[in-house]
Amino acid sequence: MPTWLILICVIAYMAILFVIAWRRDRDASQPSFTQSPIIYALAIAVYCTSWTFFGAVGTAASSGWDYLP
Repeated sequence: MPTWLILICVIAYMAILFVIAWRRDRDASQPSFTQSPIIYALAIAVYCTSWTFFGAVGTAASSGWDYLP
């Protein structure tokens, strides 16, 4: 896969996350903000994805091939 394509995908993904966070931060004063299941699901997804990624990289770096099973 070309490097430029990976970079475009990463930048697009981060831009989408930034726009979602910016819009929700702007609308945070509304009472329905804390009751939105979509925003809650997105927040949990970002949180779990980051911990899974960093945990997997750390395990693979320290364990080597033992990480695969």
